Amino acid sequence: MFTLVAATVFFAAFLLAAGTILGMFALYRDKMIAALLFEPIPQEAPIYRLRISRRRAEPRTTAVVRPMAGGILAA
Repeated sequence: MFTLVAATVFFAAFLLAAGTILGMFALYRDKMIAALLFEPIPQEAPIYRLRISRRRAEPRTTAVVRPMAGGILAA
């Protein structure tokens, strides 16, 4: 008797799941077809116009004195 009840419950659950899946396909069939056939509108790539200007370094009039690396160890 338990086997008969278990088989009936299992079969009813299977029918409910299959009915739900088929119902979803029936309700959303048009939307699924539209999504599969959708072609996005082509858009032109944006054109960026950049103007880069940088000031040139002026030549130095004074001599550059660089510290000696050995001076670190002299202390």
